[in-house]
Amino acid sequence: MTSPAPDAGVRAARPADAAALGHVQARAWAASYGDLLPAPPDERQLADAWVTAITDPPSRHHRVLVATAGNRIVGFAALAPSADADAAAVGDAELLVLVVDPDHLGHGHGSRLLNASADVLTESGAGRLRAWVPEPDADRLRFLTGAGFAADGATRVLDASGDGSSTVREIRLTAVLPSRDGRP
Repeated sequence: MTSPAPDAGVRAARPADAAALGHVQARAWAASYGDLLPAPPDERQLADAWVTAITDPPSRHHRVLVATAGNRIVGFAALAPSADADAAAVGDAELLVLVVDPDHLGHGHGSRLLNASADVLTESGAGRLRAWVPEPDADRLRFLTGAGFAADGATRVLDASGDGSSTVREIRLTAVLPSRDGRP
């Protein structure tokens, strides 16, 4: 007998989730960035990377959260301390990845992941959450600005192909997190 699962929720990722994370990420990236990527994402390689991220994170501040629909993983978020040169030593965190399977968009999973991420980071003492977003990704920009993020003026150019033949400009969005006592 299996235990009942909530209709939708967010929980910490487990090593057994890695294959599902690779599948969701490959589908989401292909849907959002297929024209920017030199080749389709490899689910197996992505899953292997997520096993490591979950079982051997670079620090205790790195987290991976999964969104569920029943017992199925339909999205995830990865959090880390911000590596940006202008980041505060302890107070700035980065939303490295937030993806939802294309078949499950519009059902609140992204918002649940973002809210759970903010809760985890607030509890750890983070004051700001940053996210780098490809400039052509209007949907992601709209989602994050609707959730209280704002462009902070920082930009960077990524080499998507590894050989300079395909680059994408990203803009950084930042949101202030509430303090542990609930005040902004």
